[in-house]
Amino acid sequence: MRRPDDHIDAAASVDPSGDGPGGSGGDIVQPKLGVVGWLRWFWRQLTSMRTALFLLLLLAVAAVPGSLVPQRSSDPNGVTQYFRDNPDLAPFLDKLQAFDVYSSAWFSSIYILLFISLIGCVIPRTKHHLDALRAKPPRTPVRLGRLAGYTERDGIGSLDDAAEAARAQLRSAGYRVAVFEKSGEKSVSAERGYLRETGNLVFHSALVGILVTVGFGSGFGFSGQRVLVEGQTFVNTLAAYDSFNPGRFFDPDSLDPYSLTLTDMDVTYEQQNQKAFGQPIDYTATVQIGAPSGESTEQTIKVNEPLRTGSTDIYLLGNGYAPSITVRDPDGKVVFTDSIPFLPQDAQLTSIGVVKVPDGLAKQLGMIGLFYPTQGAQEPPYFSSYPDLEYPVLTLQVFEGDLGIDAGTPTSVFTLDTDSMTEIAGGKAEAKALELMPGQTQALPNGLGTVTFEDAANPSGDEAPPVTEESDAAGTAGTDYSQSVLRFASLDIHHDPTQGWVLVFALLVLAGLVTSLFIPRRRVWVKVHDLGDGALRFEYAGLARGDDPGLDAAVAAVADRHAAGFAREA
Repeated sequence: MRRPDDHIDAAASVDPSGDGPGGSGGDIVQPKLGVVGWLRWFWRQLTSMRTALFLLLLLAVAAVPGSLVPQRSSDPNGVTQYFRDNPDLAPFLDKLQAFDVYSSAWFSSIYILLFISLIGCVIPRTKHHLDALRAKPPRTPVRLGRLAGYTERDGIGSLDDAAEAARAQLRSAGYRVAVFEKSGEKSVSAERGYLRETGNLVFHSALVGILVTVGFGSGFGFSGQRVLVEGQTFVNTLAAYDSFNPGRFFDPDSLDPYSLTLTDMDVTYEQQNQKAFGQPIDYTATVQIGAPSGESTEQTIKVNEPLRTGSTDIYLLGNGYAPSITVRDPDGKVVFTDSIPFLPQDAQLTSIGVVKVPDGLAKQLGMIGLFYPTQGAQEPPYFSSYPDLEYPVLTLQVFEGDLGIDAGTPTSVFTLDTDSMTEIAGGKAEAKALELMPGQTQALPNGLGTVTFEDAANPSGDEAPPVTEESDAAGTAGTDYSQSVLRFASLDIHHDPTQGWVLVFALLVLAGLVTSLFIPRRRVWVKVHDLGDGALRFEYAGLARGDDPGLDAAVAAVADRHAAGFAREA
């Protein structure tokens, strides 16, 4: 490297010909770093605060796709629907791991780099901080007049007494102090505010704790979903979940043994305010929790008020109607009966559901149903005008043929593959779609049998009611249908053993941040000069690390209190 022209060795470093590496015509040559040098350089860049902040911002940006498209870990049905709605875009996004953002290679890379960066930043700073805490305050500067808040006072007294008074005063104010002495003077060096750096380290250490807890501790948890119709019971076993997303280290034997029965799903709608008429006011799921000992307790689950049982939290995610449908063969024998959850499609709970009858009839039967809690039209197209059960109507579009389940291929209970089926009622078929109200029965086309929309408040027996014109007619005006159709509740059962630790680290992050922002780091010096004959001169000054608008006032307060004890008598 070329030296400055006025350096003592400048002449030796210049090649007059200009051809050498140090000549005026040559390029500046830097030493080669080598493998170790490059690794050291990379480590310093990675563990710098600037890199850590950049990675933190990058992590936040990388998490955005997880809120734009459904994730397999939390909404597998939504992912399936997204593929169905976007057949061209979905495969491309899947290659980018957009449906598994938080476990993707690129998100994990940012996560791990941030983790390493924070650790590499915190450990050296912690060592330096501990060394600083053990070290004495620095010696008093020779010329205090250059520092902030400088002031001089005169007094009388003993040099030792004045220095001791300053030491005691600053120590009682929370300063770490050291006394220095030289001919004719004594000085007190004081500093405080190391708690600011402690808070900073606590903040970053707690961030590391959150990363460790969320990244690794959550691997021992799980999240499962289950749809329960009123009267149904869920037993906490792996096979009982509709969908289950375990952590990487989850052990099925760790599931808490309990049962949960949905006894009632109650929804209250607004009926007074006409501008919000029909809007839901409250959702309450009443459940019975059964323990292995046989004891049972009644609990409630509300939106944002999960139920805690054992080590799991049970959340109420959604609800809807589950019409009870019974199918009989031509001889009146029941071949299918179940309460089918219908998925709401709008705010008035117009809902769609699928009924599959694989056995018992001459051909496999599939039905796509639309349920209207309060039918708002006399003729098709129907719609629901109110979400509660005022005038419930169920329409069924009927298909016969191959349901596509004999090969053992898993299919969704909410979809019906009609590629290998023939439409025999509704749509383009000659027969109209079946229309039923609770308690009514209609005949299936082609003499396949009958279908009954059961009245949950008055369920029918095993024998099929006769099919008459009266049974096909609309329901009687003024009939109370409030209990005629069962409801279902969609529950999310969540186990996260790290919740407590995340809370602890989050509180530490907040405490560390507040401490590092509001506690000033400052140094104060008091110098006492012996002028002879008991006369003393005091010098006071301070120095802040960073912005400290209260430093001048703090130095003045120290000076006023200290000098007052050695003031000259009037």
